[in-house]
Order: sequence, then structure tokens, then C-alpha cells
Amino acid sequence: MATSTSTGLSTAPARGMRDFLPQEAALRDWAISRLVSVYEKFGFNRIETPAVENIANLKQSEGGENLSLIFEILKRGDKLEKVLANKNDSTKELLSELSDLGLRFDLTVPLVRFFAQNQAQLPYPFKSIQIGSVWRAESPQAGRYRQFTQCDIDTFGVKSEIAEMDLIQATSEALLSLGFDQFTVRINDRRVLTALASHCGFRESQFNSLFVLIDKLDKIGTDGVKKELLGQEFNQSSVDKLMPFLDMAAKAGSNQDLSILSTINCPPNVVAALENVIQSISAVADNRYSIVFDLSLVRGMGYYTGQIFEIVCAGHNHSIAGGGRYDNMVGKFTGRDVPACGLSIGFERMITILTERNIKPSSTGEKIALIFDQDRDPLPQVFQAATKLRQLGKHVSLLPKKKDMRKQIDALVQEGFSGYASFYADKDLPEIKAIK
Repeated sequence: MATSTSTGLSTAPARGMRDFLPQEAALRDWAISRLVSVYEKFGFNRIETPAVENIANLKQSEGGENLSLIFEILKRGDKLEKVLANKNDSTKELLSELSDLGLRFDLTVPLVRFFAQNQAQLPYPFKSIQIGSVWRAESPQAGRYRQFTQCDIDTFGVKSEIAEMDLIQATSEALLSLGFDQFTVRINDRRVLTALASHCGFRESQFNSLFVLIDKLDKIGTDGVKKELLGQEFNQSSVDKLMPFLDMAAKAGSNQDLSILSTINCPPNVVAALENVIQSISAVADNRYSIVFDLSLVRGMGYYTGQIFEIVCAGHNHSIAGGGRYDNMVGKFTGRDVPACGLSIGFERMITILTERNIKPSSTGEKIALIFDQDRDPLPQVFQAATKLRQLGKHVSLLPKKKDMRKQIDALVQEGFSGYASFYADKDLPEIKAIK
């Protein structure tokens, strides 16, 4: 809630944005450090890309509905004046020329641009970790913000499903390190969806809009999907042929059998790759989590070309991670396609669950308050004493002594201090007292 001030300025963050209190920031930093630690064990390397990208890169990325949610940045100076001076343009043309940059709406588009720019200096195959803020100009609501953090790992240069296995196992181990368990990895393939659509008689030009509706199966059920399909005037016979497959997917839940793919002329190599991933991940999961085939899994981005996957946590409506293969994106920048695959953790959803579970970050050191009398104690010696405590591995905050010492110590408890020390000039090393 905004607090009014005498200056007339609002103290609230911009709509859809958030401030993070120290304990919230500490939880986020702890979670990131755990994730990165696991990812590095799998050979992934941390990179960074700018928050701002060329608007053409963002708008030609097949980013689904996110393309309408880009925060565009106006041209500046002479460039802007030149556009505004051209009064012959229509309003639509004028608006399209006003911006040349935009805030990134995900981390995949910047990553692909980064790889295309720097691939001569990168190892091949290349495995990256990217963690950072993204922005989407959508209507803020509970759990949805205009600025949020994404946490991605991606692999370039691996054609086989080994890349998918690596991504799924690394992300699963990272989630386990944060206390998640018994979650489910759902896996499908865009080529399976294409085979299904063709088998049912849908035209290729209808595939994308069809897949969007299939993706709603877990939210509106088979009856809801059928109603929307017919409402968009898809062929009745095609819809009727599709519905038994969706009924099977809805009823089977986590027990869908790959044998169904033999009935829709799905390429054998696609089925074999799915079997390989499911069997390999099941072997390393060791009953801590599971992986299942889900015919209804779609994923919203249009750039996926092969296997797609999501990770769902029991008791929560939304997935906590998702990704897939996007072999054609690098070619848009370089003219030469490079195999690519990625998996992104829904960082904000993950943090929400950790907060609900009252997870506290583990401290890297004992947090101590060194209390001194700022009117009487010699500051050079006070700072020397604090330095000696830090050299012993303590996290030391210098705090002036207050009149009510008991109240001051109570406040230290609330701030997470484990002990305090009173400064005495005749003591080489202050004695630390535990806070009870």
C-alpha cells in the first residue's frame, strides 16, 4: 500500500513490481546458491545477458502470448524526433516505429542471441546457467507480477535425448536440494502432437490454435476443450476423432502408456527417444520423484521442436519448472540451426512454496552484534575488536548501545542474531554471550 508523503511522491513500487525485505532477499539468495551449486556439478556454467534486447529480436521469437506483453522502450533524442516528425505515417505504422528496444520477457531469446554472438569463444557443446529478472506487461494479480526472476539451464550442440536427460536430472537434483520431493516430471514431444493432429484430420494451419486448446485440458476438462474446439469451427469429425485421445489422457493421469503412439503413426525414433528418457530418468530418480508420459502436455511457446517437459509438485496447481527442445532458434540469427534444449525453474512459484513451508536459509556464519558506547568508547579500538571477531569467522554488526539493553537484545533475536558482545577497552577480544 502506498504511503502519502508531503512531497506528493508515492513510496510504493511501480504497479506489478515488488520490494524484498532482508529476510525475503536472504531466502532468494540462498535458493539461488543451492541451485547454482547443483547445476555446476552437472557441468553448466553461469552467464549473464542484458535486461534490454533489440525489439526485432523479441518480436520475431515465437514467444507466444508474451509477444503482446513486451515492455517497449521509446527511441531517444534525434531518432524519436525523426519518427514523430513523419506525419504521413498511419497511427499503427507510427507506433511500430516508436521503439527500438524492449525489456526481455524470458531468458531464452537473449540466450540464443548470446550464443549466436559468442559461439566462437564458447565450448561446444555449451551448457549455460542464466538467472535474472524478466518483464511482462500483464495485469498484476495474486502470484503474477510484471517483474519476476527466471532460472534457466540450457544446452547447445547435443542432438540426442542425452541433453534432455541431463537437464531433467540436474533440475530434479536441484529441487531435491531445496527440500522438494515426490514431484512429477511430465514429458511429451511436439512431434507427437503434430502426429496426433494429422491423424485426426486437422489442417497444418490449425495446429497452433489446436495445441493451445489441448493445453487447457487440465483446467477445463474434456467437455470444455470440446466446446471451445467446436466454438472455433474446427471440423466436427476431426474433433470427434481427437476426443477419445483426450479422454484417455484425462483419465489416465500419470499412467499414460506410450503404446498409444503406435495408433497415430508417430515416428518410431520419437517414441524410442521418449522411452529412453523415461527409463533413464526413472533409474536415477530412485523413487524420490517420478517421470511420466503426458499426451496432453503442450507448452505455450511456438519455438519448441521436440521433447517438452514440465515438473509439477503435489498440492500445487501450477508447474514449478518447464522447458523443451528448440533446435531452430539459433538459425534465425546465423542461418545455421544448432541443436538446443533448455529447462526453466519457475523461481517465484518455488519461493512461494518455500515461504509457505517456513523454510529458513542456513546461515554461513554466526551473526554477532558488538555493542559499544558511542560517547565513551574509542572508535579505533571498537573497529579493531570487530575485525578480530570477523577474522574468527563471525558475522559482526557494530551497534551503538541503547538505554534499554534488554529491549535491544530482544530486537536482536528478531533480526536473527545468535549472540552479542559488549565492548570493553581493556579486553583484547570481546566475550560473546549467546542470546537466549
